[in-house]
Amino acid sequence: MLATAIVVTAIASVRIGTKLGIDDAKRVSFVATRLVNDHVLDDRIVTMDPTAILEMDRFVHDYVLTDKLTIVKIHAADGTVLYSNETALIGQKFPFDDEVISVLEHREEVAASISELDKKENTFEVDDRLLEVYRRTETPHGTPLLFETYFPYSAVRDTGRDLWGQFAPIAVGALIVLALVQIPFAISLARRLRAGQAQRERLLQHALESSDQERRRIASDLHDGAVQDLTGVSMALTANSRAAQDTQSREAMNDAGVKIRETVKSLRSMLVDIYPPNLHQEGLQSALADLLGALHNREMATNLNVDVDVSDLSFESINLLYRAAQEALRNVANHSHATEVSVTVTMTPEFALLLVEDDGVGFGEETLSNRVRRGHVGLRSLAGLVHDAGGAIDLKSVPGVGTRVEVRVAR
Repeated sequence: MLATAIVVTAIASVRIGTKLGIDDAKRVSFVATRLVNDHVLDDRIVTMDPTAILEMDRFVHDYVLTDKLTIVKIHAADGTVLYSNETALIGQKFPFDDEVISVLEHREEVAASISELDKKENTFEVDDRLLEVYRRTETPHGTPLLFETYFPYSAVRDTGRDLWGQFAPIAVGALIVLALVQIPFAISLARRLRAGQAQRERLLQHALESSDQERRRIASDLHDGAVQDLTGVSMALTANSRAAQDTQSREAMNDAGVKIRETVKSLRSMLVDIYPPNLHQEGLQSALADLLGALHNREMATNLNVDVDVSDLSFESINLLYRAAQEALRNVANHSHATEVSVTVTMTPEFALLLVEDDGVGFGEETLSNRVRRGHVGLRSLAGLVHDAGGAIDLKSVPGVGTRVEVRVAR
């Protein structure tokens, strides 16, 4: 940023200096025009009188030409060169451009431009670039003439460089001082931002831990309370049904026991959703088996094949595989109407691969888009989660055939 400011300042200074150099050339041209008008210009120059040209030439060489002003030309209104210190140009006629005509017609007081060296009138100019300055003047009897002066452009360019040389220490010094003054503020701001970020991370971690603790408490209360109570009731009903003498009562108690056992299975599936198992302690296969258990309760054939050593995977990868399987199986349960689902987990040198396949009704892209519009964004969210973790997800579904979800997670 500092270097950019210095470069911009340098360019601006050179441009301003160049403009000042051009303004200086215009002032020198004005003085030269006044000198010639006051001391040597008369109407004989219009007829190119040799004596008048000689007097003009002596005066120009003695009082007008300098290191900065190298060429003087006086043109008639039709473009004829009446005088030039490049004597070979005298008598030649060169057309005027619009800018020069504007000066000659007194619409502009003065004009300046870079000399075009390919013009015939500039044949004798040896400098690479010249600055031309045009002014209107008149003979004592009012004949309009064009007074043209040439300046080496290097002098104009040097003025810009000199200005930058004088201005640079102040400009660069001020920018450096400003940068040095801002450094403590920038450091302080960066520290506050880091502290704020650390605080937000701590709050987020605390919120996650609190949520995890609350979910664990709820799961524990359900497991130790309602689930155990219902299990006891189911066992009691089963025992009482065997001792019942009345067939109708026995069947009623058997039916009630079956329903209670189904309820217990559903509650245990809910417990898995509320608080997933400790994957590193109980293993990924056990956790996935619990997920498939909920589908098995719906009379859906399930198949599980886990060929992965949990110790070879990071904690984040194991959790992501479980999360992906959970979301995929949730979609199977809610939308597929499948009769069979399989879950396979394998390992490659770079990835852990999860494959969830079902033989359900499948869906097209339009169906998936409609679900997203209705707020069902589980698979889309899962895709973002997997991609953020450096993995990839591939979803293929054919209407009437089934769905295949493939998730690759870095080891």
